[in-house]
Amino acid sequence: MMADTSTFWLRVTVLLYAFGLIQSLLSILGRKTNFYGLALAMFRVGVVLHGVAIVEAAMAHGQLQVENFYGTLNICAFLVALLFLLVDWKYRFASTSVALFPLVFLMTLVAQMERPVSTWSDERMRDAWLIVHIILVLAGYAALLLTAVSASFYLVQERRLKSKSTPSMLEKLPPLGTLDKVISSSMGFGFVFITLGVICGVLWAFVELGTSWLGNASITLSFITWGLCLLMIFMRVSAGWRGRKAAVMALVVLGCGAMTWIAHAGLRPVLMP
Repeated sequence: MMADTSTFWLRVTVLLYAFGLIQSLLSILGRKTNFYGLALAMFRVGVVLHGVAIVEAAMAHGQLQVENFYGTLNICAFLVALLFLLVDWKYRFASTSVALFPLVFLMTLVAQMERPVSTWSDERMRDAWLIVHIILVLAGYAALLLTAVSASFYLVQERRLKSKSTPSMLEKLPPLGTLDKVISSSMGFGFVFITLGVICGVLWAFVELGTSWLGNASITLSFITWGLCLLMIFMRVSAGWRGRKAAVMALVVLGCGAMTWIAHAGLRPVLMP
């Protein structure tokens, strides 16, 4: 019974952390809102309930849940969230929320999936959910492709200007400032689409496959791609990565994204049995 209560509080926590996720996505897209205060307040309440869920799970099992993947991930997410609140309280380092809000949300979302739910009640809903997941991920990859192309042009243009080469067709490339803006914009949209796609995919896999999907190498690769995307965004927002560093990172993320797409080619039989 206490284990059920722990799962309930953990799922409420996910909903509260979702406010932080929304704030981060809006911030990445350059939308200036007054939503951060509410998101931070909901995040704080979520951390409290997260702690309650961990304590109740420990009481139900007679020990702290660190013997399996879900319990370990759950505690790790709680510690990351708690650390963020401590840093924000002492240093007002709000820019870290751009990365930590999505990270804590996704970690907690996966952590609460230890207890399975009933399968799909409607096959049409199952197929539609999967199609939405695929469309979002492909839109994210398309944005990353634009990021990588712009990054390649940036590197070429930067090298041409430094070498002071003779006039050529490369003179028609956009200025470095314009290319940097395109990289920033497409990078943001790519991360937003991939994040939403990963969330849809995780929820679909949870209902469809229970907990067996965690051992799938292609899904692991998806999380790695998302993590690199998150790192790229974080370094650009917090560390001010621009120009060459951002361009190289964008190419790395696109390469990992291409590997993920190839690995997920096995989804075709699911869509067209």
